[in-house]
Amino acid sequence: MNKLCIQYYKTAYGELILGSFEDKLCLCDWRYRKMRSSINRKILQSLDAQFEEEETPVILTARNQLDEYFSGARKEFEIPLLLVGTAFQKSVWNELLKIPYGQTETYLGLSEKLGDEKAIRAVANANGANAISIIVPCHRIVGSKGEMVGYAGGVRVKEKLLGLESDNPNTEQMNLFN
Repeated sequence: MNKLCIQYYKTAYGELILGSFEDKLCLCDWRYRKMRSSINRKILQSLDAQFEEEETPVILTARNQLDEYFSGARKEFEIPLLLVGTAFQKSVWNELLKIPYGQTETYLGLSEKLGDEKAIRAVANANGANAISIIVPCHRIVGSKGEMVGYAGGVRVKEKLLGLESDNPNTEQMNLFN
């Protein structure tokens, strides 16, 4: 059986679980999210692995880059990623990676970019199954009118992350369609 190395990482936004497999980050997710057990199960099954609490160079790099992100010093991540999911989920997550820091997109807009505007529900489900939060920026997806919609870390955390990425992190009303 393979080994998926994990570490827990406490931030001002909540606690994350970071995981690496074969020198790539495959997990950066909210430790106490609702889908935690099912996401863990899918990743472990797909990689034929078991969790082992151990620090790796990839986890250390991820933690350092996340610290820089949270302090406002980093806008892009440079970490090798291993996206674990279906082909469709990976296409959604790869599209999420194209959304620039400080900008947002809607589920409809993401569906259109993927070539099927009717796939909104499937896109939303894939977005919710993202196991590499923040780095694969699912928090940048908002409702069709700019409203805050579901997020694994909670809507309040999503608002804080978008505030961090805006020009004024203390703003309550921000232009979500820069």
